Amino acid sequence: MPPKDMQAGNEPVRAHVWVKGLVQGVGFRAHVEYYARRIGVTGWVRNVGYDTVEAVAEGEREKVERFIETMKEGPRMSRVDESRVEWEEATGEFGEFGVRRSG
Repeated sequence: MPPKDMQAGNEPVRAHVWVKGLVQGVGFRAHVEYYARRIGVTGWVRNVGYDTVEAVAEGEREKVERFIETMKEGPRMSRVDESRVEWEEATGEFGEFGVRRSG
């Protein structure tokens, strides 16, 4: 069995991400859902308030990091002014990635 630090790349991780700016009414959640499924992460995305989108993504670290970059870029008509990421313990609770009702 390889040392624990060599296994780290395969260990699932979880990121809780918030982006703020022109992120509603521009197809942001659909964009995030599409790319999350393409990248291969599980979790959810939803609107919060009028200028924030929140998401949780789980998967391999490299995939989750790509997901975070996708959130920070957003679709063409959007503008992300601020972003925040909190790394959490992966739970494996999600079977796929989807859009949730606004919170």
